[in-house]
Amino acid sequence: EPPDTPKDFSCQTQDVRIVTCTWSQGGDTYLHGRRSPKYTLSEEFSQKLVLCTVSCSEQCSCSWDIGQQRICNVTVTVENPLGKKTATDVFDVTHRIYPAAPFQLWEECTDREITLYWKHRNRGIELFCQTEVLQPDGKVELHNSSETHLHYASISLAGLQPYTEYTARVRCGAARHFWRWSEWSEARTIRTKEAAPSGKLDIWREITPVLQGRNVTLFWKQAPSFRANGRSISYEVNWEKVEDGSNPESISFSSVYNSTRISIDNHSYRISVMAKNNVNYSLPSVLIIPRATGNNRKLSGSELKEQQVNATDDGILISWKPRDIYDSYIVDWCNFPMLQPCDLQWKRFGPSTSSALINSAGFVPGVRYNFRIYGSVADSACLLERKTGYLKELPPLLDPIVEKLELSFNAVTLSWDSYPTNESQSGFVRGYHVYVSPVQEDCSLKGSKKQVLPDGSVLCKYTIENPEEKRYTVKHLMSNTKYKLVVKAYTGGGETPIANFIYIDTPFNSNMLYLLVLLVIVPSLAAAICLWKMKWVKECCCPVIPTPNKSKVLSFQEFKVGS
Repeated sequence: EPPDTPKDFSCQTQDVRIVTCTWSQGGDTYLHGRRSPKYTLSEEFSQKLVLCTVSCSEQCSCSWDIGQQRICNVTVTVENPLGKKTATDVFDVTHRIYPAAPFQLWEECTDREITLYWKHRNRGIELFCQTEVLQPDGKVELHNSSETHLHYASISLAGLQPYTEYTARVRCGAARHFWRWSEWSEARTIRTKEAAPSGKLDIWREITPVLQGRNVTLFWKQAPSFRANGRSISYEVNWEKVEDGSNPESISFSSVYNSTRISIDNHSYRISVMAKNNVNYSLPSVLIIPRATGNNRKLSGSELKEQQVNATDDGILISWKPRDIYDSYIVDWCNFPMLQPCDLQWKRFGPSTSSALINSAGFVPGVRYNFRIYGSVADSACLLERKTGYLKELPPLLDPIVEKLELSFNAVTLSWDSYPTNESQSGFVRGYHVYVSPVQEDCSLKGSKKQVLPDGSVLCKYTIENPEEKRYTVKHLMSNTKYKLVVKAYTGGGETPIANFIYIDTPFNSNMLYLLVLLVIVPSLAAAICLWKMKWVKECCCPVIPTPNKSKVLSFQEFKVGS
């Protein structure tokens, strides 16, 4: 087949002397050896055949020296025994500058600025360069510059973070007649110098009254606005009395610590925590511990009643009544309330906030979390409210144990006074269910609801909605009957399966015996007595009159009268 016309034929230069032309080969001609396509280049304005060696791989290219010539009309010809095709490119060499990539980068830097330098090979050509900066968060910024010297160029990158790594690379293009960018230089990673820590630490405390004073456990963490700005960091804690300005005490900690405990008396104290690196200290974070009033209950806030809060799919929702006098609010809680230390956590909120969705990787279903809401003003905090809630309520871990049972022929009274309803439970105990049924048949007691078990049997169900009411009387039972019954506690997560019955036998109804005596035996006895009495009265009052025929006295058989 005849050759295809060369595609994408264009020419460019790096130094305005050596011109390189490139093009695509086209389809296969199926001719090989001496019959394969041959490429030749010619320049029309100089009327010369271009003497260059054509090399082809993915693309074909050919380079040659044009001397002082500036306007070129270059034609590439491809031919084989079956035909030939041409392609032409007319251009001004100064408009086709493709600079070499910048090389040999170096820098000068401070804590917030980097001046980046690089060398270039395009002497005498005014360049426009672009610097790509990779930020620590993965974002990419582009900075343009046109400042070039004879042998090197530079750009200043300001507004950077101290002691932070940045990665930069550079490419350039002709400033007057831009044709295309050069290849990127090699990337260079640069770290800015250290500076004093910026921002403040977020600090909090827990106060425990002790004999003749208080133990204050201090906690600190790096707030989102805090930056260490250095290679290594340590912490310094200072405390002093507010009233008399006595000499402050201090203690230092390495970066692995985030809490400490100090002992103070009942005076008011000012406590500050600072971060320190090799350059300087951060601004101090301050807490004021007010004077102890002698009322430990008020200090701990134990007189405040805990309010139950509800959970959502995303966490535990806490709300509080806002007060105008406070400039911020703090909510604290323990991630592991059953352990010591309990991993105390806290969050700060602005003065216009009155609710928060609290979530933590430490929250698990079936554990009760206690929250304290403080109002803060002038670095002093006051406990305002207490909340308690579950990420998700589960059924109770244990069923109530019936400790006392009072039985009569038609009722039974159950008691489970020692059953706990506190934070040891896996949900808020909302009340109790009492299930009753005769052993030999389904239950249908008056005043109960039916509860059908998976096996189809029917129980009588009684509900107690007060969790502190731990006594119940089941009435309307039948005497001399065997019953099974069980008490179940229920929470917002439901109750455990109905099992572990206890069995009772109601006694015989003695009242029925009395009634039997009254209705049967007494009347029978009275009838017998009456019968006997009637016979005696009859014999006394109405004796039997003898029959004359039976009297021996009047018997005429003893006498014989002669004729």
